[in-house]
Amino acid sequence: MPDVEPEPKVLHRDEHLLIIDKPPGLPTTAPRGKDPSLTRWVEKRFSDLSAHPTSRLDAPVSGLVTFALTRTANRRLLAARRAGAYERIYLGITLDEPVPPEGEWAWPISLDPRNPSLRVAGPGRGQREARTRYEVWARASAGTLLRLMPHTGRTHQLRVHAARGGAPLFGDHVYQGARRSTLADGSVVTARRVMLHCARVSFPWPPGDRRQFNAPVRPDMERTWLALGGRPSDFDL
Repeated sequence: MPDVEPEPKVLHRDEHLLIIDKPPGLPTTAPRGKDPSLTRWVEKRFSDLSAHPTSRLDAPVSGLVTFALTRTANRRLLAARRAGAYERIYLGITLDEPVPPEGEWAWPISLDPRNPSLRVAGPGRGQREARTRYEVWARASAGTLLRLMPHTGRTHQLRVHAARGGAPLFGDHVYQGARRSTLADGSVVTARRVMLHCARVSFPWPPGDRRQFNAPVRPDMERTWLALGGRPSDFDL
């Protein structure tokens, strides 16, 4: 896992919402309140706010996290989730390619019987419905860029779905992903974290209108994609 980047980025703040671009290496929340986390960072920087994260990104994953600052915001965002109107778009790098190149993964997410802190895609203890739309967004000479759109928000959902779908995310050694790739010229590309980024979040706000927020991929992910033969423009949504 990479070193924690110095600061998350505040992309938006108003009366109801706080939108943060989370760096890789920093969990959204931590089991112990004093451990480093994005929530702890928000509490220290905005001590006057009561901020509740309405989504959580795994520590090695970067991108958008939405905080509700009021009960109204929390209620609206929960309602949007239930209605399937809370949309997220992730970009992920894999060394493989799913077959077919677009579709939906609908395996339930269950506890890993060997380690309950991990998950498996398939029926089992604690299973919950999970659905992920996916598509091959761009191809490089040595990798594939996926666009991933979860309908549900289960723990590790995108990571275990991608692995079960034959396209484990680059750097995700926990879920079958390679940490490095040797290119045709003999050079080695190393992924120091899971190559997954939440690039867009959109939801109804207020009723009858819609808000959308975007976060460009972090420099480490862009460098990795370019090293695999991709182009910067491939990240354009």
